Amino acid sequence: MLPLADALAAGPVVLDGGLSTELEARGHDVSSALWSARLLREDPAAVVAAHAAFAAAGAQVATTASYQATIEGFAATGIDATEARRLIASSVALAREGQGDGWVAGSVGPYGAMLADGSEYTGGYVPDVGIAALRAFHRPRMELLAEAGADVLACETVPAAAEAEALLTEAEALDVPIWLSLTTVVDDDGVARTRRGEPAADVFAMAAGLPVVLAVGINCTAPAAVAPGITAAAAAGTPVVVYPNSGEAWDAAARCWTGSPGVSPEHVPGWVTAGARLVGGCCRVRPADIAILAATIS
Repeated sequence: MLPLADALAAGPVVLDGGLSTELEARGHDVSSALWSARLLREDPAAVVAAHAAFAAAGAQVATTASYQATIEGFAATGIDATEARRLIASSVALAREGQGDGWVAGSVGPYGAMLADGSEYTGGYVPDVGIAALRAFHRPRMELLAEAGADVLACETVPAAAEAEALLTEAEALDVPIWLSLTTVVDDDGVARTRRGEPAADVFAMAAGLPVVLAVGINCTAPAAVAPGITAAAAAGTPVVVYPNSGEAWDAAARCWTGSPGVSPEHVPGWVTAGARLVGGCCRVRPADIAILAATIS
């Protein structure tokens, strides 16, 4: 199997979709603060089956069930640090088993995901936590996923420049390949910004020229709003990663999705033309959607 960086140089690579969405659709409860990470302990076979469903649909990359898997998050549910580390590392083997011959991306969700209060979509915690503490928070999981054999770390749904800086600094210190993916909004002037309001282009510029960065881009943003982010990401001179959600919005208080889905294969050729090389889906995007996306790309 080619290194992922070489595959990206050759053309687009298809990512998977919303792992938790697929697990929920299969009847599993993902409503706890641990989200899909709960099943790493309680039903690992279900995680494998969900990965396999995306692989069968054409996904070439399996993203691990570790987005919300942290030592602190597991501790809040009574799981000690030793077991938490084992569970985080196990997510790579489960993804590998389900994916088969493709690549595995170790999911590194933002600090706000551990809080399970929707704050990854505001970044409101960043001023109080600070870059040093964010580095310390992310380091153990990044180490565990890399040591377990992930091909790349998906530093995803990042809402703020400070957290992006922390992740980039840790990736360089650990010398592990990553992609950096922001969750963005588009302002009235059509400029892509982080959820904290910083220009996305400025954040992507921090990653420019770093050997550990395989791609930069956006995820968990509505499909109709990703184009400005792709343009901003492409300016960094690295391959672009894009995996939007379905267009629905997460209501953290009611713990439900609102709005209507808007995934359409018509968007995909334009994304690829603009520089996207890792293309898939995020929340509420299922294997059937990935099958259409994969067919469109091929």
